[in-house]
Parts: sequence; C-alpha cells; structure tokens
Amino acid sequence: MNVDRTELTFSGVVILASLALNQLHHPAWVWLTALVGANMPQASFTGFCPLALILQKIGVKPEAAFQ
Repeated sequence: MNVDRTELTFSGVVILASLALNQLHHPAWVWLTALVGANMPQASFTGFCPLALILQKIGVKPEAAFQ
C-alpha cells in the first residue's frame, strides 16, 4: 500500500472508532471525529498531512498526493 491509501484507511478507521466510542463510552469522543474530518480538507488544500509524513519516515511508498 502507498501513503495515500494507508492514510485514507487510517482516517476511516479512526472516524469509525471514535463514533463507536461516542455511542458506547462518552459523547466527547465526537471531537476526535471532528479533528480527523477537519484535517482531511486541510490536507487536500495545503498538501500537508502529519500522518503522511510519519508514514513516509517509516518507509511507506509515497504517491502523487503527498510527496
């Protein structure tokens, strides 16, 4: 997998997990969903994504979006 696919997969898993925690544990977990959701358009406009930088440092192959 490349950085783009890994980042999208990770974001989706974090969103689903935070929604589950919101329902099962405490309503404040919805803020994690908001944080991930806010980072997605920010990364698309600026090209800067902290997760993409971390994935590149651990050796995941970059693709067109985050080089």
